[in-house]
Amino acid sequence: MTSWFTYLGLPFGWAWFVATLIDILVIALPLMLAVAMIIYADRKIWASMALRRGPNVVGPFGLLQSFADGLKVFLQETIIPTASNKALFLLAPIITFTVALIVWAVVPFDQRAAVANINVGLLYVLAASSLGVYGIILAGWASNSKYPFYSAIRAAAQMVSYEVAIGFILISVVLWTGSFNLTNIVEAQRGMGLGIVNGFFINPLLFPMAVMFFISSLAETQRAPFDLTEAESELVAGYQTEYSSMSFALFWLGEYANVILMCALNATLFWGGYLPPFNWAPLYLVPGIIWLLLKMGLFFFLFSWVKATVPRYRYDQLMRLGWKIFLPLSLFWVFLVSGVLMLTRVGTECAPQDRVHTKQYLYDDGRPRYPTDGVCRAASANQSEKRS
Repeated sequence: MTSWFTYLGLPFGWAWFVATLIDILVIALPLMLAVAMIIYADRKIWASMALRRGPNVVGPFGLLQSFADGLKVFLQETIIPTASNKALFLLAPIITFTVALIVWAVVPFDQRAAVANINVGLLYVLAASSLGVYGIILAGWASNSKYPFYSAIRAAAQMVSYEVAIGFILISVVLWTGSFNLTNIVEAQRGMGLGIVNGFFINPLLFPMAVMFFISSLAETQRAPFDLTEAESELVAGYQTEYSSMSFALFWLGEYANVILMCALNATLFWGGYLPPFNWAPLYLVPGIIWLLLKMGLFFFLFSWVKATVPRYRYDQLMRLGWKIFLPLSLFWVFLVSGVLMLTRVGTECAPQDRVHTKQYLYDDGRPRYPTDGVCRAASANQSEKRS
């Protein structure tokens, strides 16, 4: 797109700026609409599981209910507690909402469809998503109220606890693929299961990590059964207690945007992302973004299903699961995956016998040693063809 604007006569700097702005709007605007729709879908799924009807009055089939709720909060008065820190009180929901959006910059919607296809995409996701805790802490502290502050401390401890486990889970994926680039991670899942199935979930070493990542996603987004930051019986509405009008709505928009993001990351990291479920040529005729959206929809249904059926944990149970089960298990899995890769070299670009090396090393007994400075024989042949 940048080259197209350059062709129209814009300087490169302005062309890049306009192209990037368009890319951001193409993602952000549909995401806002998607948040409204998944709130409606969430309520419909809960209603169906409780044998109720859910929203069905505003608009056809109740589709406009989320927009009516948005109009209601928009027309409400913004109330700021007199004893609060007004600047931080208003800044907190903005931080939460903004952080939920910026992570989408590196999510690949197709093989060459990402706002920023950077080599450290996974590190960017971890860094940006971890900033969300600042908005929650500021909301609790700036309110100058005991219950919001108590909830904010809970939320901070909870998010930090499960981010540690998520970090080790992602290390296993990085070890297997040898890349932090999300597009490369998706491409590494092509034909993972006997050349037929796309996705790391078919890999017995990485499937447990997929399950742990899904559960950790629930805790990271404060969804049931980990929604202790909003435990009605003890904290009223948690860190959002003193908020009203659009500042309250921004928290909810940020929360649901994070839920959609976690659905996208689950699909991207373990379930093939924009790849079709089977490595069959006719399925690739369907655009990759369609496959990604279908997988995200499936994960969102699982999020809603869990919320409708699983009772809330006690806080000590939540922390025990994060620190005493997920943390040691994910750490052990890092050693297990790295050990298997050291023995089999499955995680390298190609098998040892197919690598071409710039240097030749031998073990003491004369066996060939395969260092990591080699490239694949096929890649080397392709480069030779290009040179010729």
